[in-house]
Amino acid sequence: MPGGRLTQQERQQIALGLADGLAYAEVARRLDRPTSTITREVMRNGGPTAYRADLAHRATERRAHRRRATLPRGQGAVAQGHGRDPEAVREYEEAFTTLLMHQGLPKMMARVLTCLFIADAGSLTASELVQHLQVSPASVSKAIAFLEEQGLIRRQRDERRRERYFVDDDVWYQSTIASARGIAQVAETARKGVDVLGPGSPATVRLENIARFSDFISESIFRAAEQVREILYAKPTSPDGTGEAGSAHG
Repeated sequence: MPGGRLTQQERQQIALGLADGLAYAEVARRLDRPTSTITREVMRNGGPTAYRADLAHRATERRAHRRRATLPRGQGAVAQGHGRDPEAVREYEEAFTTLLMHQGLPKMMARVLTCLFIADAGSLTASELVQHLQVSPASVSKAIAFLEEQGLIRRQRDERRRERYFVDDDVWYQSTIASARGIAQVAETARKGVDVLGPGSPATVRLENIARFSDFISESIFRAAEQVREILYAKPTSPDGTGEAGSAHG
């Protein structure tokens, strides 16, 4: 599988594939590239209906030029050190951000959450986020407020009285539980529609099926999340079988 940046010829092939209605996976297969590379390329450059190879290529060159000009600023805050390749880290950061956007997070919220995920400390200050992402403090503040409201991050002051933003070890558990609650609400709302529309109609049957399906999915998610959490965070057993005080959190 070839590495490195997409060439202008590859971008032209992407544009042709989109025009022919090909799925990202098929375009990726023809170019011998990961599907995530094609998805990220298209979403970053106008989406499937507005993608143009020439504009995408010029935009990539401009972004690369800006990164070279600003790379020394703020790069120590997020996922550097440990012998890591800065370019590989940046590519991974973009891929994870794109994934979160596909999951429904707005772009800035996805960028901030990804920064926190890949920071070794699991926490950053607002100024570190502003410097790393090269965005305004207001953009970071808005993203932080949204993520905190969703239960994805928390904040606390450090020894220098600065606010730091954290992702906890069980952030994905909390997010999964929130998703399960949302599905359960769909079931509840669909079931109310059955009462409103009355029994026997095609719409009622449809809503009943939605409610049953959503009930089953939400209950399965709740159950699986709790089981996995118990396994991941189980306390190790001591030699005498009584259990230790430590946990998987460390």
